[in-house]
Amino acid sequence: MIEANRFSAAAMFLLACSVKATLLLGVAWFIARVTPRFSAAFRHTIWAAAILGTLVLPILVLLMPAWHSTVLANAAAVWGEGQSAAANGSAGKTPVTIVDAVLTAPATAKWAVLVLILWGIGFIVFAARIISGLFGLVRVAAHSEPLSGENWEQRAAEICGRMKIKRRVWLLQSAQATAMPMTWGAFRPAILLPASAKSWPDTRKRSVLAHEVAHIARMDWLFQILAEMARAIYWFHPLAWIAARRLRMEGEQACDDSVLNSGIEAANYANDLLDLARTLESPCRNWSAALAIAHPTNLERRFSAMLNPLIDRRNLSRSTRALTALVGMLVLLPLAAVRLPAQNVAGKFGGVISDPSGMPIANATVIVNNHKVNVIQMTTSDAQGRYSFVGLPAGEYELRAMKPGFAEFRATLSALDSGHEATQNLTLQIGSVNEEIDVIAEGGPKSGVKDGVDGGVNGGVVSYESTKTIRVRIGGEVQAPKLVEKVPPVYPAKAKAAGIEGTVILHAIIGMEGNPLSLRVMNNQIDPDLARAAVEAVSKWRYRPTLLNGEPIEVDTTIMVNFKLLP
Repeated sequence: MIEANRFSAAAMFLLACSVKATLLLGVAWFIARVTPRFSAAFRHTIWAAAILGTLVLPILVLLMPAWHSTVLANAAAVWGEGQSAAANGSAGKTPVTIVDAVLTAPATAKWAVLVLILWGIGFIVFAARIISGLFGLVRVAAHSEPLSGENWEQRAAEICGRMKIKRRVWLLQSAQATAMPMTWGAFRPAILLPASAKSWPDTRKRSVLAHEVAHIARMDWLFQILAEMARAIYWFHPLAWIAARRLRMEGEQACDDSVLNSGIEAANYANDLLDLARTLESPCRNWSAALAIAHPTNLERRFSAMLNPLIDRRNLSRSTRALTALVGMLVLLPLAAVRLPAQNVAGKFGGVISDPSGMPIANATVIVNNHKVNVIQMTTSDAQGRYSFVGLPAGEYELRAMKPGFAEFRATLSALDSGHEATQNLTLQIGSVNEEIDVIAEGGPKSGVKDGVDGGVNGGVVSYESTKTIRVRIGGEVQAPKLVEKVPPVYPAKAKAAGIEGTVILHAIIGMEGNPLSLRVMNNQIDPDLARAAVEAVSKWRYRPTLLNGEPIEVDTTIMVNFKLLP
């Protein structure tokens, strides 16, 4: 059951993060749609902030304090696990067998496992694609040579200085004459040029270098890798695919704007891109982790943008970027703190169950019950007395722990919160012993003695133990007391003559030697003669002492002496 809870909690956590990622990416899509006249750099920043937010969300959910939203919780309640009607009863009246039968939720657990398996397969496939693309760049770099001569390094240094890039940019020349110019790397960026680049005219050399250096200045490659990671995590989400594609498109257009802002004519630059797209191809046949200058899929859109003189081509200032980051955090933090039912699960709750001597108790039944959300879960302690619950919805719980021979433990847990681990160590006390004896006058049936742990038996002249002793290897071994010598009370003649009946309730402590100690009458309103007769008889009783792990201990007992007269 614990494994099923873990799978269900993981599946619901994935669902909740997907819902929140939908909100982030949906807002980014809306902003990008309503700002067509803003610069491509602005839209690229919006998409980058949303993608970064989807990656940070799962981490913030685990770190942020919980903020429970009733509205959102009701909206997502349909995804919660159904509970049996038996969960609506009070904890004290729910039979253990019924609780055990309704808690496992096998259908929900199977669906959770299926969802996690499907997600894991998709994640592995897309993550493998990213890794394959990165290894492809390593192979390309290994088969390339440093590009020198023809003033390439001088041109690159001038452009880097203009764009305030202090990192060294590596210029590589591919062995292939038809290799598409591309760039990759964040901290050690590299620009790959084809072997035919030496024969390019100066304007093309300058425009290609300006475009690729603009990618480096804007950290486009790093954001694109993050977008691919987000798509691998949310591979099932259409907005994740849209975000990755639009981020690449807006990044290419922003670099085009940077080239045009450097003084290169739009018509000449468009012709250069068209020639590159017709004559060159990517050296990586599969998906490439690099940014290619002339990817055929979005050339038409880029040509339209670079030839439109009304488009805003300004890059974002530092203050605008800082403001965008601040607004993004103001949206992201509350969104991460909101707890949907998919997220309202405590990380782990458990502890150790021991007896009064400090020894662990094995096979104790532990039940937690949340009446507000109709959640009941049950587990048992292991050989070391440890118990644990995983995936409990956050909230207030009633805790019950039971083991034959021990008194039932009850407690209220009010600190279970999402994403946190709580510990509750329990000590089970020895169960009290109830005795009952009937004293019937005028030759009625013989008086009967009834004994047992945590309850007696009605009727009959018999002495037996009502609870079967369960022996375990370590700790929690209780051998119930047994009445071995009893003196039946004598009905007082005065009370009999007066027709007085009643039940005398006595409290006593069965000592380690088996004799009743500290006899005390609990109902003072009873007739004194009846009380005296009951005390005189019970004080002479002898028990086999209660044993805890083989050692005698004292235990409370309640004795009921019923004085009855026949009609």
